[in-house]
Amino acid sequence: MSTPAPAYLLVVDDDADMLRLLTIRLTAAGYRVTAVTSAEAALTQLQLERPQLVLSDVRLPGKDGLALFDDIRRQHPSLPVILLTAHGTIPDAVQATERGVFTYLTKPFDGKALLDKIAQALALSAPASPAQRGSPQAWQTHIISRSSRMAEALAEAQMVAQSDASVLLRGESGTGKEMLAQAIHQASARANKPFIAVNCGAIPEALLESELFGHVKGAFTDAVANHKGLFQAADGGTLLLDEIGDMPPALQVKLLRVLQERQVRPVGSSQSIPVDVRILSATHRDLDAAMASGDFRADLYYRLNVVTLTLPPLAERREDIPLLANHFLVTLAAKYGKRLSGFAPEALKALSTAAWPGNVRQLYNVVEQVCALSTTPLIPLALVQRALRSPSVPVLTLAEAKQRFERDYLVGLLKLTDGNVADAARLADRNRTEFYRLMQKHGLTPGHFKADGAPPPPA
Repeated sequence: MSTPAPAYLLVVDDDADMLRLLTIRLTAAGYRVTAVTSAEAALTQLQLERPQLVLSDVRLPGKDGLALFDDIRRQHPSLPVILLTAHGTIPDAVQATERGVFTYLTKPFDGKALLDKIAQALALSAPASPAQRGSPQAWQTHIISRSSRMAEALAEAQMVAQSDASVLLRGESGTGKEMLAQAIHQASARANKPFIAVNCGAIPEALLESELFGHVKGAFTDAVANHKGLFQAADGGTLLLDEIGDMPPALQVKLLRVLQERQVRPVGSSQSIPVDVRILSATHRDLDAAMASGDFRADLYYRLNVVTLTLPPLAERREDIPLLANHFLVTLAAKYGKRLSGFAPEALKALSTAAWPGNVRQLYNVVEQVCALSTTPLIPLALVQRALRSPSVPVLTLAEAKQRFERDYLVGLLKLTDGNVADAARLADRNRTEFYRLMQKHGLTPGHFKADGAPPPPA
């Protein structure tokens, strides 16, 4: 693995001795430093090469450090600035932090405090570039992290990917278990075969068996054709059983048999079909407690849990928050057709110190909300604070909202009529052919709305 390039700092001070001291100290700490003696020289240097941080004295000949900060903010809004101030200019420096200066230090300052503040500012402003994420290997390019906790999880994932061992992925909801499963698949010998994920808790029990194992024509009322299950669809590749802890007990028995025999028997068939599938499973539930209460079979648990990988919550990998937030912003700016340059330093600081009970998924939703509502290229602190105070819900496009309403409307009609398509179509003022077409579009089957059935959950 190549060593990342040292961070580049621009230091501005008209005191030659102080400038020399700062340069020696920062160079010894591993930084690449350019030192200049005026704000005008700093602006010229900024045109030649953009640093990752500017460290400037407040009192400078000609244009002072505060005016320099204002110029930097206009030209490079996400570039962090740290001010060095004497006691007489502390009020000005305090006011500057309210305008977006990362922080200020009073002279004489503690060397360790300076290095700590520089490290914090660089961590908060770093873009999500492959070099900063660590290894550029293709199998993990979608996982954005520089956290040591995540690095350990990825190293274990890469090792276990070389075998066909079943892996149980643990972690709170929203920590990225499906993304890690995809990375394991990409690092394995099965990478050119299908990767299929199914959420065991999102599909009603009546449907889940057919989804997993398939069915033959005539197996039940609405089985009008043979249907391949997800095990067959993933043949040769990897199948992720997400939220495995929510799998009904009756299906746990059938899944165990498939794992033992490496064969599936479609619903309604007397013949078993061989399958070659690598199983990954994921859960946010405590499966040990579920086994103790009898809700999860111990024999299935030990079959699935050959290797366990645990993803840390976002609050335990805070150094990744700026990387993820900037990455999401780039993606979502394209989605909403907006020209966004980044987060104001104080906005990024607020994101980095928030609680994040919903983990990476919540962070994505917050960034989507501020992206949708922002009227300026630089996301301000106020907008981030507003998003953090409000529930983090996905922002739907009009097309997505219409799709959701249409499906919910059809489900409501089918519930009302106990799955009678003719009655439901009449209530919707549509002919039966059109109504069947709408049902097919949303994956709805009349039989699941009979008195003893249950509709699938909202998509």
